[in-house]
Amino acid sequence: MGLYLKLAFGNVRRSARDYSVYFATLGFAACLLYSFVASSDYLNRLDLSPDQMGVVASSGDILQAFSIFTVLVFLFLVRYANRFLLRRRSREFALYKLVGMDRGAVSCILVMETACVGVLALALGVLLGVALSPAFGAITAFVFDVPWRPMVVFSSQSAVWTSGCFAAVFALNAYDGARIIGRRPLIELIAAERAPEVASTGGRLARGVQVAVAAALLAVVWGACVFQPVYFIAFIIPMGFAACFATALVARIVVTGWAARARRRTERYWWGLRAFTVRQVEARVASSSMALACVCVLIAVSVCMMVAGFAFSVGMRTPELVSQGLATSMAPIGFIGIFYGSVFLLSAVAVLSLQQLSGAADARHAYASLAKLGCERADMALSVRKQVLLCFAAPFAGAMVHDVFGLFLVAFLAFALGTSGFFAITGGVLLFTAALLAVYGVLTSLAVERLCLADA
Repeated sequence: MGLYLKLAFGNVRRSARDYSVYFATLGFAACLLYSFVASSDYLNRLDLSPDQMGVVASSGDILQAFSIFTVLVFLFLVRYANRFLLRRRSREFALYKLVGMDRGAVSCILVMETACVGVLALALGVLLGVALSPAFGAITAFVFDVPWRPMVVFSSQSAVWTSGCFAAVFALNAYDGARIIGRRPLIELIAAERAPEVASTGGRLARGVQVAVAAALLAVVWGACVFQPVYFIAFIIPMGFAACFATALVARIVVTGWAARARRRTERYWWGLRAFTVRQVEARVASSSMALACVCVLIAVSVCMMVAGFAFSVGMRTPELVSQGLATSMAPIGFIGIFYGSVFLLSAVAVLSLQQLSGAADARHAYASLAKLGCERADMALSVRKQVLLCFAAPFAGAMVHDVFGLFLVAFLAFALGTSGFFAITGGVLLFTAALLAVYGVLTSLAVERLCLADA
């Protein structure tokens, strides 16, 4: 056991670049989960009225639902990062088997490596959440329209809850990784890093079934949002999963159809690096359609929550609503929307950026081969930018479709309460979201270009 532990620590140090994506994803998850639970401590540090504190206490069930939903979403995202890491290091695990290690020994090393990275990421995420507590406190003071003073808040209960959630996520991913490595034959492990992934949706009947399932799920989610908002909120966790699954199906179907149409136009398809770009996009969607769908739903939810947050706080600071006490009583709801919405959005774009960086490692060999064949560096750089642009634009476009229905519900509630400036608030939030995605997209494109073309 001591030898396995030493080997695991050595692998983590040697594979720091491979683990950086996994480490950063886990760190963001820990920071988000800790900040979710610790948000009540920010509220307790402010001079809130009894009515405001009563509303905060009554909203505990909603906070708990969003916290559970966040844990489940990040379980999918961390699972994606874990599988990427396994694919990158599959040849190394094959060598372990070749030198005589049995399946249990290889699985033990993998579990130890994952535990080492998970503990470090958990500690970093909690520390980051504590360090950012003054910023979260500033958001709280702004929403409740009270004086702000910088203060660092640490919640031991939130740290314990985050550690428990992280332990569960780690255990599931460690089991999944050990199962994948254990059941794969040597030949598959050796070739896994370079094996292409194809977004296969089956035959015409299978595609028809997938379209029908996606349409039914979206009809349920969107219909409940517009016509049965109470049921939508009550069942927000299964609704979120239904939206993620349907969005993933739609992404795979749309990309498969887009690639098929592109191949039929042979003259344009074989012009420049279009064929290569189409193939890379197909592979990316094949390996990460669920992760992209989760990011899409996170962006959609964050936009709705931020619009609702500003509408139920800043939008209600009119003399009439203040005199009626509505502005004071709705401020906690505004806080929930702005705080959780902004954290959702930042986490979604960060994970999306990490996802593109992880894919760049797989594409590096392909671009090196193109360079050997005489391809111009400018053409390869253009192909990289197109792929990153599409992977950022597609989740945003899908989120806007979801938000057509989500914002309808928010608008109905806002106008019923007499909120002012709703359309200006909506426009500002959408502009901020698009600008943030654009900035992250440009920075990610430059980083991915450096990684992909390093050997070109």
